Amino acid sequence: MSKLPSLTGSEVIKALQKIGFVVARVKGSHHILIHPDGRRTVVPCHSGETIGTGLLSQILRDCQLTKDELKNL
Repeated sequence: MSKLPSLTGSEVIKALQKIGFVVARVKGSHHILIHPDGRRTVVPCHSGETIGTGLLSQILRDCQLTKDELKNL
């Protein structure tokens, strides 16, 4: 099992956009991303702060991605 990378919110958003997610709306610092097949997730985007491992794991679960798939983006 591989470790999760240390990523900021904007890096996660860019990676998810590569696989078809679109920013549907933004409420404060929370970006709601939706995929055309119905998957959705919320990514907090605070300047310079990295996303914790627990939250990153939840985002991957919401998007139905594995850690290795995220690293390849």
